Amino acid sequence: MNTNILIVDDVHEILLEKLTNNDIKFDYRPEFSKKDASQILSQYTGLIIRSKFQVDSDFIDLSSNLEFIARAGAGMDNIDEDYARTRGITLLAANEGNCDAVGEHMIGMLLNLMNNHNRANMQIATGTWDREGNRGYELKGRTVALIGYGHNGQAMAKKLSGFDVKVIAYDKYKTGFTDEYAQEVSMEEVVRQADVLSFHIPLTKETKGLVDNEYLFHFRKPIFFLMGARGGIVDIQAVLKALDTGKIVGAAFDVLPVEKFPSLAQQSWYRSLTARDNVILSPHVAGWTFESYFKLSDILAEKIIAFTKKGK
Repeated sequence: MNTNILIVDDVHEILLEKLTNNDIKFDYRPEFSKKDASQILSQYTGLIIRSKFQVDSDFIDLSSNLEFIARAGAGMDNIDEDYARTRGITLLAANEGNCDAVGEHMIGMLLNLMNNHNRANMQIATGTWDREGNRGYELKGRTVALIGYGHNGQAMAKKLSGFDVKVIAYDKYKTGFTDEYAQEVSMEEVVRQADVLSFHIPLTKETKGLVDNEYLFHFRKPIFFLMGARGGIVDIQAVLKALDTGKIVGAAFDVLPVEKFPSLAQQSWYRSLTARDNVILSPHVAGWTFESYFKLSDILAEKIIAFTKKGK
């Protein structure tokens, strides 16, 4: 069967252009639901998705022809990777496409926290002028610890290089990665040195709920906490407790364990989290800039083209 791809999510037109220019057939159906896709999946050798729905084992089993599943994003956490591999299906992602966006966004959130930008803005808008209460902290001279040193971790480290900070990184699955931007350390060194803790790891069975009371207990100094990876990595109640005790000075979340309304507002921790002026939130948008929208599709197109040529 010749390559024929079903695209069920919105992608930048550059991906469509590159596939067309390389004579790769596709059907672009960004309006499709999972049910719609299920009815015709067997006709295709490739599937392209972002985050519209879960590509689980039952869905994968609807086609005996799938050769690859590609995600126009970073990570594969809405795809059953293990099962896909048992079926001999190649998995493609574009992790390189939004790492710069994530790095800039999380540094922006950190600077916001350290300088009380949100609180000061709200106070002035309601008639309060409080210079002393909004005195901030400088980033220079602090130690920023990165958990995970893949594309996102490396981009974050590079962008921090102009702030005169010490950047350390722990990655359970990599060794020997010290470079000009970050020093590889053990987790013991992370908990001893960190002033800022930033996560750059995927959501897996191993990392789900990783950040709990026990995890946070071991940090020696009060920390600024940044979560721009996947919401399921963190137990929000544990972060709230650490905020109450001063273990965490301020926290920034671009991702949460539960996202979108009304489900988010129904969480037991929602009101406590959003009521704090030392917590800032954004709607899972760190990696979704105008530039990354292009880069994710551009990079993924090149990987798909290379995959199809390899098979010829």
